[in-house]
Amino acid sequence: MQPIRTILHPTDFSDCSQAAFRLACSLARDHGARLVVLHVTSLPDLAYQGYGAPDSAALPEEYLAKVRQDLELLQPPGPQVPMERCVVEGDPVSEILRAAKENVADLIVLGTHGKTGLPHVLMRSVAEQVVRKAACPVLTVKTPTVGRQPAPSRKSH
Repeated sequence: MQPIRTILHPTDFSDCSQAAFRLACSLARDHGARLVVLHVTSLPDLAYQGYGAPDSAALPEEYLAKVRQDLELLQPPGPQVPMERCVVEGDPVSEILRAAKENVADLIVLGTHGKTGLPHVLMRSVAEQVVRKAACPVLTVKTPTVGRQPAPSRKSH
């Protein structure tokens, strides 16, 4: 197995991303790796956040300030995990792949929402596209369902 020196964790701040962040931190700690946390923003994000479609390519400073603040709130469990944070604008899949290449990522750890059916067909998930196109291994993390009952244990007789 190739050593893991750099882990890229793309985040959208969802519950799925939070679970993936915790795992990425654990892996970074265990492997002595650097953790790069990336948030990709796009024009649809701005419209969703109530800013409407901006007239220029520049993102509203209030939105960027909020994203940077949210990134700063993501803290590794201890100082033994060196962590960098970055925000970029663009297509999430393209920017994740670019960041993985630029940071020479040995592993990408990202959350997946696990959508199926028509929404999945109409817009293939970012996680799925990253898995298909990344040059390094990708670990996807699906958040366990709240209230899910554990599988019954099998007892040997």
